[in-house]
Amino acid sequence: MKIIILGAGGIGSLVGALLSKKNDVLLVGKKPHADAISKNGLKIEGCINETFRVKAAEEIKELNGDEIIVLSTKVGSSEEAINSIKNKLKKLNVVICLQNGLGNEDIVKKLVGCRVIRAITTAGTTFLEAGKISCSNVGNIFLEESDASEKLAKEFSDSGIPTESDPKIKEKIWKKLIVNCALNPLTAIFRVRNGELERCPELVRSVVEECVKVAAKDGIRLDAEETYKWVMKVIMDSAANISSMHQDILMKRKTEISFLNGKVVELAKKHGIEAPVNEALVRMIGFVESNLTTK
Repeated sequence: MKIIILGAGGIGSLVGALLSKKNDVLLVGKKPHADAISKNGLKIEGCINETFRVKAAEEIKELNGDEIIVLSTKVGSSEEAINSIKNKLKKLNVVICLQNGLGNEDIVKKLVGCRVIRAITTAGTTFLEAGKISCSNVGNIFLEESDASEKLAKEFSDSGIPTESDPKIKEKIWKKLIVNCALNPLTAIFRVRNGELERCPELVRSVVEECVKVAAKDGIRLDAEETYKWVMKVIMDSAANISSMHQDILMKRKTEISFLNGKVVELAKKHGIEAPVNEALVRMIGFVESNLTTK
């Protein structure tokens, strides 16, 4: 397959590198990262210790219609990224939204005329420097069920990324959203690695329980205690990681808070309930962001 990773950060770089073993892959990212990969290859350390020789560029110059575009930018950059290629997209192209957040595939569907498939991953990565990332786990990819998803899942799995088409992907999206709503803002506010959240379990629990209540209003029923235990397991399994939102703050970038906790607050208001814990986290991250020079 011809695959273009649009947004080659930590996750995008990992997915692209693995897919490049059996596919024609192009990583599209910021110029320093693309230049470093073109010159020295993409270096991955951690659960994988390997240098991948994969094509990289700063932009997509043309599309033939047979490419799979994996959108792995920050959700807030989705519209800008898609607008940069929408005049090149053909009806037979497929866009896979491999991102955090809830409902962000709808942003893409409004902009393009080709098939759009939502996906999530459980991989853990950290962007170290241009041309180099670390990986704590490859994880799994779950694709929204569609006519193309079974074939895509097989191709991805054959390349070393366990992937499946999932008819209950909305439940998995919500579960990952809840993990991110607890893990990301708390680590970014406290400036700690993921595992440090073991020291504030009740704070994590309060975020989880509030999210579970909002999820129920959105048609997804989760057990609060089981979800809390699962969130803590994810936190401890990635104990040494620096969360993506913590990385954003360290690099003085705008975060995805409005698409994580902000989305929970938005849905809570829509359904006539309150989400004070998530609202407080949104405000705190907003305060931290206001003191940064965004890139």
